[in-house]
Amino acid sequence: MDLKAFYQKLRKIETEIIEPFVIIASKETPDGGRAGVLTEVGRRIAARMIAEGVASLAEEAEVSRFRAEIAAARREAEQQAIASKLQVTVVTEGKSKKAAVPSAGQRD
Repeated sequence: MDLKAFYQKLRKIETEIIEPFVIIASKETPDGGRAGVLTEVGRRIAARMIAEGVASLAEEAEVSRFRAEIAAARREAEQQAIASKLQVTVVTEGKSKKAAVPSAGQRD
C-alpha cells in the first residue's frame, strides 16, 4: 500500500466532510464486520474508515432514522432514571396509628 497516496486520499475525504460529527454506515468486511450498522463519529475517524473501505457516509433517510432512534432511547433512559429516583415509604397500619397518637412527653 502506498502510504503517500493513502494519506492524500484521507485528507481529501476529510476536507469534503463539512460537519464535525457525521453518521457512517458500516460495510461488510471479511473479518466479520456487519453491513449497515450506523455510528456517529468525528470527521477524522469517518475519513479514515471511508478511506479504508470499511464504511461510507449514511444516506439522509438513514441519518434521520438513526437520530430518531437515539432520541427515543435517550427519552426512555431519562424516564427510567427519574423512576429509579422515586422513593416510596410503606407505612403499615400499626405504624400509622402510632404516629397519630402523640406520646406522653409530646403534648401540646
